[in-house]
Amino acid sequence: MKRTREVEYRVHLAEGFMLEAREDIADKRWRACVDHSQLAVENAAKAALALVGPVGRTHNPAALLVTALMENRFPPNLREHIQQLAQYATELGPDIHIKSDYGDENQWQTPWQLFGQADAERALDYAEKAVLLAKQLLQAVE
Repeated sequence: MKRTREVEYRVHLAEGFMLEAREDIADKRWRACVDHSQLAVENAAKAALALVGPVGRTHNPAALLVTALMENRFPPNLREHIQQLAQYATELGPDIHIKSDYGDENQWQTPWQLFGQADAERALDYAEKAVLLAKQLLQAVE
């Protein structure tokens, strides 16, 4: 495992989306906060994936992290961090990505109807924790 430009890039993306999520929550833009938090978590998880190889286009890095964990592609000292990242990426996975952009088309609910303050606060909490984990992974491979 080594630090690459892709790992650094993904961490920077995660940080940027987390900062936007913080601005969104301050401005009470709940849907936008959830959307940006989801992208922060997704990119933090992709940073971890980039430690073990190229990252393809996916909105479901949690499944790939779980597979990489089962294949023992991460060293023992990083496994707990990776497991936690996978959990956050599962919680804010592709279903949240779709709902925060398109809503629930079957129920005719827009994204703004689906997400409230509690959703935004929970999503931002996950984003902040995921970004911290990604930064710790980055330091671990320097």
